[in-house]
Amino acid sequence: MEQIDTYPWPDNIKAAISLSFDDGRPSQLNVAIPILDEYGLKGTFYIKPGGDDWKTVYTPWREVAQNQHEIGNHTLSHICSRNFGWSGRALETISLDYIESDILEAEGRLRELIPEQTERTFCYPCYQNYVGEGLKRQSYVPIVAKHFPAARGMGEAANHPLYTDLHYLTSWTAAGWMSGDALIGFAEDAIKKDRWCIITFHDVSEVKPDTWLPGASYHGAPVAAESFRKLCKFLVENKDKIWTGTVLESAEKTIEWRKSFADQR
Repeated sequence: MEQIDTYPWPDNIKAAISLSFDDGRPSQLNVAIPILDEYGLKGTFYIKPGGDDWKTVYTPWREVAQNQHEIGNHTLSHICSRNFGWSGRALETISLDYIESDILEAEGRLRELIPEQTERTFCYPCYQNYVGEGLKRQSYVPIVAKHFPAARGMGEAANHPLYTDLHYLTSWTAAGWMSGDALIGFAEDAIKKDRWCIITFHDVSEVKPDTWLPGASYHGAPVAAESFRKLCKFLVENKDKIWTGTVLESAEKTIEWRKSFADQR
């Protein structure tokens, strides 16, 4: 792999991290964003503005965007594989035209909701990037690439700034009451390998793991607020080693850096 001497991040810091959140959940508004604001960090929030009352339900996210957090596109209908057993349409049974129309309807609503934000990144629901099955299975990554500067998926390796596919960026999922030290481990790995790490969160809960009641419903076994706060504190204390930016900011810096890198070749 080609060695690089410069990096996309401010002050030529060698590692970067983006904190991303899926589905626009209440715990993000009530818990995660206040913690990010406390530490002066910005996150990327992928929302799906569906339903007849979408304007009312998603109005709070305009203020989030005005505070310089990124509001990303997570489609309108959040269509995933029928393996999940959810009712409604499934990726195996829809077309490329259908998924594109769903994405663009969501984009239209987001632009109406947050007119100040004209650019955003995309997030694949359930990390899945295809329609159809078997011989008829097709990637919809090229469709996403037509409309967005970057998109987040999932993967085992953090993103190499020169080689990663910006339209299927890898991310690591934070869930299951992951500890603060485990979350910091993601950042430390990015620092060690000079990579861009994206972490995916769903719920961030004030409920403490040791008080989680058997049988209680905590969707997705969220990350505890104390663990999330520990990660944010680490990022601020190590800002000379790892830069924290939204997915959009990081993608834009990568795009510009790749242009200058190519010019120097």
